[in-house]
Formats: sequence, structure tokens, C-alpha cells
Amino acid sequence: MWRHIASNFLTLLVVVVFLLGGVILWGQSQYTAQGPHGDPICLRVEPGSNMRIVSRKLESEGAVTSGAIFRIGADYAEKSSDLKAGSWLIPQGASMSDITDIITRGGASSCGTEVVYRIGVTSAEVVVRELDTATGRYEERAAFDPMAEEVSAPAIFERVRDQADTRYRIAFAEGITSWQVVEGLKVVDVLEGDVEEVPAEGRLAPNSYEVRAGDSRESVLTRMAEAQAVILAAAWEGRAEGLPLDSAEEALILASIIEKETGVAEERRQVASVFVNRLERGMRLQTDPTVIYGITEGRGVLGRGLRQSELRGATPWNTYVIEGLPPTPIANPGRASIEAAVDPDSTDYVFFVADGSGGHAFAETLAEHNRNVARWREIEAERAGN
Repeated sequence: MWRHIASNFLTLLVVVVFLLGGVILWGQSQYTAQGPHGDPICLRVEPGSNMRIVSRKLESEGAVTSGAIFRIGADYAEKSSDLKAGSWLIPQGASMSDITDIITRGGASSCGTEVVYRIGVTSAEVVVRELDTATGRYEERAAFDPMAEEVSAPAIFERVRDQADTRYRIAFAEGITSWQVVEGLKVVDVLEGDVEEVPAEGRLAPNSYEVRAGDSRESVLTRMAEAQAVILAAAWEGRAEGLPLDSAEEALILASIIEKETGVAEERRQVASVFVNRLERGMRLQTDPTVIYGITEGRGVLGRGLRQSELRGATPWNTYVIEGLPPTPIANPGRASIEAAVDPDSTDYVFFVADGSGGHAFAETLAEHNRNVARWREIEAERAGN
């Protein structure tokens, strides 16, 4: 009798173990299988949250088939305690295993709200954007001028400022001066600290930089300076042969002039060729942006046309008066202008003038240039008459 009972018990135990193993294998397959959600979602994990709260959100969004399996899987992977607060983009069809990895790996939030401080040459703007998970693009929700006295920040800006997972980014325009960078940083109210000294002109890389609330303004300048040093060193290392430039510093000066002369990407190397040809022939550069810099020294914009007396006025930067390059850059050039300065097009151009389309008309001879100038004067007169 006892043998019969023992035999039945062993049989039952084998069946239980077998069933348990099957359940575990089924749970593992569910945890790693493609998720049911047909669209990406933005999952916000609040500070102080836990896997139970997160699993309920995922269930309500239809991103997981079972919150219990999600929690058990995270526990088994020993990731439950690694949950990170933030807004996380969960791709379409992400498995529970994928989701666990996304919300525990850390780093900057990958979706949700972003505040962009755009620092331009003549203006500044704060833009609040949110990620549209359907398109994968950030859509603008609000924008305002932080320097305007009569404009108050929109309600959405005040709201997102209280969210711990809001991302912040500063976008600096190419051709901005170092003084303008420092002034622009003053309106980025998530940063802290004062700037002791305006950095040397040209030594800051205009680009987009992600920052965190509480970062110092000096730390942003350091990052910009480090980035520009890397860009300049790489460009100078790969420079074309035979350039009339003696150093990377001279290349930076030339790049800053190119940056201020054209906003058309396709003609940067043509503009560079004009100045290189003039340097090789001993001609003065005769470029208006250097005259303007001699007047303002990078502190703001001139806001009017140049006078004949200013074109003739002696300053260290007036290339209508001085020979060769000015002593310093006149702005902070972007990567493309630096690369154009060290690798110009091969042309015989020594003149250029605006052509009315936003670009320039180039010429090899003075006669051809005078015709281009006459055409430009006609365009100006037509526009003034309309």
C-alpha cells in the first residue's frame, strides 16, 4: 500500500515539475516575444516609480500582454531595481525584454518634451517641442522671445519646467560671435553661474548642445571650445597643398570671413577660392564683414549699411585698408566653412557680388565683375520700387 502511495506521489511530483517547467518556458517565450502594440508609445516613468506602476501603465497602453509576466521577467533579469525616471520611446512591437532594457539603461530621455534655446546672430528664441511618436519627429508646441520685455512665457513652458524628464538643448547659429554666445547663454535660465571672460573669437563651435538643468554656463563654453579645436585640427591636417595660409589660426580667420560672406552651402568653396586667389596675388580681400567687425568688434550687429568713411577708416580688421588677413577671426565659423577654407574650389575668380537669389555672381575680371555689380544695382532698384 505504502509503495503504491509513494509511486503515485512521485508520479504527481514529476507531472507538477513538468507542468512548472512548461509554464516557465511559456513565460520566457512571452517575455521575449514581439509585443502587441502596433504603434510606438512614449512611456513616462515618474521619479520614485516602481515596476508594478510601470507594468500597469504598459498594460493600459496595450504594450504588454501581461503585467505579471513583465514584472517577473524584470525580476529574473535582476533589473527591477535599475528602473530610471524619464520619458522613454517604446518602439512598435517591442518585447517585454526590450522594454525592460529601455527603461533601465538610463541616459537622456528619448521622447517627451524638449526645450530648445536657439541663439542666433540677431535674435534668440525658446521653443517647446514634443515628440510625435507616430512620425518620430519633434513637433513645435510653443515659441517665444526670451528677451522681449512684453512677452511672457507660455503656460506649457512653465509646466514642462517642473518635469524632471524635460530635455534641454541650446542651438547656436553659425557665424555667431563669442560675445553673442555669452549674451545668449544669459537667457538660458536652466544654466547657472556667470562667465568670467568672453572666449577668443572663432574658438567656439556653433552647434547644438544638450544640457541639463544646473549645468554651468562655463561648462557649455568649454564644450564648444573643445569641439572647435577638434574640428580645426582635423581640417588643418587634411588641408589642400599650396594654400597661402601659414597656420591653423589663419585658416580659422579665413573660415570666419567665408561664414559671414555666404549662407549658401554650395558656394562656400567658391567664396574660399576668391579669397585664396586674392591672397596669392597680393590683392586686398576687401570684404565688408571685416569692416563691420572693426566697428562693432563682435558686440552686437551694426544694423545699417556701411558708410564710405567706414570703408576707408583704419581698423585692424578693415580689409579694404590692411594687407592680407585680419589679426583675428570675425565670428565663430561652422565646420563647413572651416573645411572650405582649407580645401577651396580651384577657380580663377577674384570677385563676387550678390546676385539677387541669395547667392553670388562670381567673376575673373574686373569688367565682368562690373557687369555683375550693375545687374545687382538694377535688382536693388527694382525691389526698392515695389
